[in-house]
Amino acid sequence: MVYMMKMEVDGGCRRNGSPNAIGAAAIVVVRKYGGWRSWTRDLPDYPAPTSQRAELTAIIFALEKALEKAESLDYNPFMRVRIFTDSKYAHGCMTDWSFKWRNNGWINSAGNEVANRDLIEEAVDLDDRLEQYGKVTYGWIPRDQNSTADQAVRDRLDEIDGHDTEMQDGYQSSSDEY
Repeated sequence: MVYMMKMEVDGGCRRNGSPNAIGAAAIVVVRKYGGWRSWTRDLPDYPAPTSQRAELTAIIFALEKALEKAESLDYNPFMRVRIFTDSKYAHGCMTDWSFKWRNNGWINSAGNEVANRDLIEEAVDLDDRLEQYGKVTYGWIPRDQNSTADQAVRDRLDEIDGHDTEMQDGYQSSSDEY
């Protein structure tokens, strides 16, 4: 039996590059019979949040959630996990560059250590663990097709910034399955 998960992820950073930058990541699990459920995660203050770190954190968060699900099932299905991002950077890290970087000792083509290596290595390690349960694929989608995850990130950044926001429940299905 195949257990499928479709996830959309996004990350965001306000005041990118400044000492008071804030960042958040969101994942949205799209349910098989309609609806979705979302989660958010704040980025730590150190290393300083950036947009790229937020996007990679969203990938990590999705992989953790998929592993959590795989390990909680009473049966041992083949997992088919599809993770969609609007970040060409995060997509490239997971589909092409990380394998080259790992083989090159995490040195990029300019001869420097890969930026965000800590997060990329964590994501690759989680991907490797999840592959024991099945197959993980990554897809790039245009930003306008990632609006639910994008909104969750913006709402969380507003909360961190102290702005009032109207919270979305995210539960648009009577089922708690994802």
